[in-house]
This record gives sequence, structure tokens and C-alpha cells, in this order.
Amino acid sequence: MSASEVKKGMHLHELKPIDQFTEQRKQTDSTELSRCPECNTEEIIVDYARGENICAFCGLVLSSHLIDNSREGRRAFSNDEKSRRDQTGSPISLLVPDLGLTTVIDKNTAISLQLRRIFKWNTRMSWDNRNMLIAATEIKRIGGLLNLPQHVKELAAKIYRQAFKHKLLRGRSIKAMVVATLYYACRVEQIPRTLLEILKFTDSDSHDVRRCYRTLIRELKLSVPALDPTILVPKFIASLDLSNAVEKTAIRIMKAYALKYNIAGRDPKGILAAAVYISCLLHQQHRSQNRIAMVIQVTEVTLRSRFKEMLKFIRVPLPAQYM
Repeated sequence: MSASEVKKGMHLHELKPIDQFTEQRKQTDSTELSRCPECNTEEIIVDYARGENICAFCGLVLSSHLIDNSREGRRAFSNDEKSRRDQTGSPISLLVPDLGLTTVIDKNTAISLQLRRIFKWNTRMSWDNRNMLIAATEIKRIGGLLNLPQHVKELAAKIYRQAFKHKLLRGRSIKAMVVATLYYACRVEQIPRTLLEILKFTDSDSHDVRRCYRTLIRELKLSVPALDPTILVPKFIASLDLSNAVEKTAIRIMKAYALKYNIAGRDPKGILAAAVYISCLLHQQHRSQNRIAMVIQVTEVTLRSRFKEMLKFIRVPLPAQYM
């Protein structure tokens, strides 16, 4: 009898279970499965619809639940071809309230009354999802304005989910907590963004944001990352329109200062401002203390305090007020 007749169902009543051959198949190589262990024939039918390999003579099911890899082997030359050949859904994203795992019902198709009722209830969002939607939208908005990498925004969303799970949002602003999570994510990933820069793109109060930041550190038992002041140098050097030599000298001064003094607990921007001011004096590129303090967003008192400490181990040509 031909293989096509078996495939049409002529011997489907003769299909035998394959449990008795399980141990024998474990001992054989995958190439040997192309031969039937019952009648020792090599004529095997591959049923792609059922995902089975069937013997053409005795009807024995050699293997079942096969994975179809035929679509994955072809190349896609356009987005339409790629979307048609995709066998999986979109990846899980922390920036989506439901992580991208919900089922979407097409309301334009002809559906029953019961399914329409299900669709109606499916569109109603719970408070948890609504809260995450507001937070995710705010994270993406601020992250886009600050040009933050994708992994930083996802880390901020992950920390916010942990805060919501531990019920830290009660009595606190959603936007303030979002800013606190973004600031912590930037410090962990060593992204040169200060808290004042993030606060420019939100209407949250700075005291509320700092309070939320301390709450995250305390309740979630997060390690406080130390901000390296040197990562802020290139941005402010460009804002002050200084040369590359000033930048390199400022970085060397800050590293020498870190070896001389303990910078833990000190404002890194104050150290940066003093180092940039000294570097300008060394390279004779005049920038006033007022301008440097205004650009770096520190007070002149802080700049002068760090400047006097750096004068103890650095020789610079002092301006007239220090002579």
C-alpha cells in the first residue's frame, strides 16, 4: 500500500502507542528514528498538520508533538514579511502596565453577545493597572526628555513596581515617586543626570522627591550608589565652552582630591565646580566663579570652600582676591 493511502487515513485504526518503544528510543540516536522499530522500514510519513512521524506500512507513530521550524528558516526582507512569519508575541516590557501579557479582543469582528460583555469588562482597568499606566507614561516622558537609555527607564519601572508592591505609594505622589526612581536608576547606571535636571521636567516638589528617595532606600533596603563626580565633567565643560585640556586637568584634580579627602556625603557638584575653576586658572581660560556656580548649579560659598581645600595640595596662580 502506498504512503499516500496511509496518510489519507486507511490505517489510522492500526496506529499503535509508542510507549513500549520509549526505552528503546532513548538508547538510539536521533538519526535512527528515521527507521521504524516495528517493521524496520525507512518509509516514514511526516504529518506537518499533526506534528507526527508515521510509519507508511504498519502505521506506528514514531514521534509526536514535533516543533515546526520551517518558517524560522526563511529570511524576511521587509517588516510585513517579518510580522507574518513571527511565531511569538511582543517581548515583555516593564514599561507596560500589564507587562504586555494581556489578550486583546478585536471588537470589529462578529462576536456573540456574551463575548461583547467580556470585551466590555476587559477594557475596564483596575486601580493597580491605572496606577502603573500613569507611572509608566511619566517614566517614558521624562526619560525621553532627558535622553535616558532604555535599560535605565526599565530599571526605574522595576523599582516603582517594588515600591507599589510594598504599598509605599500610600500618602505619596505618583510623580514624586517616579522622579525618585529615575534618579536612583541614573545613579546606579552611572548616568550623568542630577536631581535638579530631572526636576526641571516635572511639577513635583523637591522636598517630596527627596522624601520618596529616602523611603525607597530605607524600605526596599537598596544600596546607595556613590555618584562619581568625574562623569559630570564633560557635560558642564561643554556648557561653559571650555577646551579639552581644561576637562582633562579638572578630572585629574578631582581624582587627587578624592585621594586626599573623603568625598562621601559631600556635594559632588561642589567638588566639580572648584576643580573646573582651578583648571581654568591653570590654562588661563577665564571663567568667573559666579558663572561656573550658576552653570553647575551650586552656591559660590560651596565653590570657594572646595577651592580652598584644593589649594592645600595644588599650586595655581591665584586671582587678585586671594593675593
